[in-house]
Amino acid sequence: MLHKTHEFKTSLVWTGNRGTGTSGYREYGREHDLSSPGKSAAIAASSSPVFRGNAERYNPEELLVAALSSCHMLAFLHLCADAGVTVTAYTDDAEGAMEMNADGSGQMTDVVLHPNVTIEQQERAGELGHLHERAHELCFIARSVNFPVRCEPAS
Repeated sequence: MLHKTHEFKTSLVWTGNRGTGTSGYREYGREHDLSSPGKSAAIAASSSPVFRGNAERYNPEELLVAALSSCHMLAFLHLCADAGVTVTAYTDDAEGAMEMNADGSGQMTDVVLHPNVTIEQQERAGELGHLHERAHELCFIARSVNFPVRCEPAS
């Protein structure tokens, strides 16, 4: 079996120094910018507002849920193209849950994808469930996390 290794690089720059660094828990911002070589724009990120973050920026938990949603969609579209099923629209309102522990640690415990797909050939709608199942099996990100990722298609 042929194994390939792909590398992905990102850069993070903390932009939340308000002049006194981390001199106190309430004294610094959680803002940071995420970038990757060759990308046209950085992602403005922060912690969740629950952790004193900036609600106008993406937080790591949202980015993880978005990565799972995006990975599933890309695998699903690939499978549809291979099967001759023409997708004309795709949306997903994914949700993730995180559990906090008494010691301040925490972990994601569940992500649910809610893909809503429109296809050109309505007579093939019955195939979508199988294609979603196979996409889930192929999704690199879902295969890499240690919590359940469920797919509950709207269509």
